[in-house]
Amino acid sequence: MNTPAHHALHAGRPLPAGARYLGPHTSRTPLKVTVVFRRMGEPPVPAAWPQSPRWPRGEFGAHCGADPADINKLRNYANLHNLKETGCEPHRRVMHLSGSVDALQRAFGVQLGRYRLPGLSRYVVGCEQAATLPAELAPSVLAVLGLDRRPVAKAHFRKALATPNQTYTPLQMGQLYAFPPNTDGSGQCVALIELGGGFSQADLTTYFTALGIATPPTVTAVSVAGGKNSPGGAADPEVMLDIEMVGALAPGAAIAVYFAPNTDQGFYEAISQAAHDATRKPSIISISWGGPEDSWSASSLAAMQSALEDAAALGVTVTAAAGDSGSSDGESDGQPHVDFPASSPYSLACGGTTLTASASAITSETVWNETAANEGATGGGVSVDYALPTWQQGSNVPKAANGYAGRGVPDVAGDADPLTGYQVRVDGQDEVIGGTSAVAPLWAALLARCNQSLGRAVGDVHAALYQIGETAFHDITQGNNGSYAAATGWDACTGLGSPDGQMLLAALAAQSPPAAGAPSAGSGKKHHPGRGRHA
Repeated sequence: MNTPAHHALHAGRPLPAGARYLGPHTSRTPLKVTVVFRRMGEPPVPAAWPQSPRWPRGEFGAHCGADPADINKLRNYANLHNLKETGCEPHRRVMHLSGSVDALQRAFGVQLGRYRLPGLSRYVVGCEQAATLPAELAPSVLAVLGLDRRPVAKAHFRKALATPNQTYTPLQMGQLYAFPPNTDGSGQCVALIELGGGFSQADLTTYFTALGIATPPTVTAVSVAGGKNSPGGAADPEVMLDIEMVGALAPGAAIAVYFAPNTDQGFYEAISQAAHDATRKPSIISISWGGPEDSWSASSLAAMQSALEDAAALGVTVTAAAGDSGSSDGESDGQPHVDFPASSPYSLACGGTTLTASASAITSETVWNETAANEGATGGGVSVDYALPTWQQGSNVPKAANGYAGRGVPDVAGDADPLTGYQVRVDGQDEVIGGTSAVAPLWAALLARCNQSLGRAVGDVHAALYQIGETAFHDITQGNNGSYAAATGWDACTGLGSPDGQMLLAALAAQSPPAAGAPSAGSGKKHHPGRGRHA
């Protein structure tokens, strides 16, 4: 399908082991795709931390959105191929197109097929080739999302198979990690990205009332790309865990839950819409879903990375779970892998520990690794897609297995072992759940409380955290996640360690004196990374 006049938009996405091709996709139902454009001008990330975003949400698109000329070129091309434009948001660099299977295949040089994937009861529409566009149009487009509708991520939560050793409410964990007093996240909005599942307001009311939270947080469901709050499915524990962690630890913060389909299109749209949401104005995005770097197509990674870069540029912190399958990230090739989007340098990657406590004090905290008992282990390792950032250059990050000097994962950690897990409520039942899925919302809640106290959003906080170092962290020095072992200082199991919230806030305040007048947002110093496999 790829003629000399057309250029591919990066490599396609490999099929997972056990996938079966069932034949061409011949449905007469139109498909909707999201075209992601390149950005106008230079990358918009501020040069130093703390610093307000150069452009607030209302002005961002005029400087960092899609080029009007690029939009017009694609619009003309879509008309030529009988594709209907259903929406265009230049500030988010997206155009939405709808068309028949035949029209989309001709326009983008692909063949859509039906695939049976392991563990799924229904076939999915997939596309193994990369989309192609004419040479004069290809450079302006990062990705065409929605042609391939295979799931891209899994939720990083774990239920204990054995009887847990010790369990905690989120409030108890907030005490153990010394979350700063006289803060509750008021004035902040935390966005949760969910690729399935749902929540029941009755469950949330019951849960927060039992914890003694007099005024439960406001929780709003936001529909993205056809996704919606749909309780009753396998992903409900993820959704409820995220909401209950943030809601218990930052009850003053508004919570916006962005529900999207589990596709590259849905995942991108959820992050992009949350980052640019001028109504709810999230200051933090928490993501507990992901997949190994090499399971993504290059164009999907490029689009997702651009959405995460938008978030950083807008002063929004992104926390992301590092995975629950140790240094292999669930792959079976015997090589270490890291999970994306945690591996993005614009994500605060959250690893996992095993934590025991007596009274209100931590007595032991080690790397979470219960692999021998099939109870999971923290993800962590070295990216093969994103270069070592400047803020991590003093952290002794090892090279990746292929010799690439990549970004180290995770950055930070928290209790994630299901055997020392969290007491939550899901679909009318009280349960204990662990996984790095719990750590991303835990850090989101902590940073919401820091934002409240500082009177400004910390934004991309990497540079600050690595500069602060051990004084604000419990350094985890025992255990391993398979290929990597804990050590003094940063390591590829638990990053800098688990938080001492009061020390962290004090250190951030010392670096970031309150801004005069209205609160503004800060962002982190950022190395603009090249791609390891494709640089």
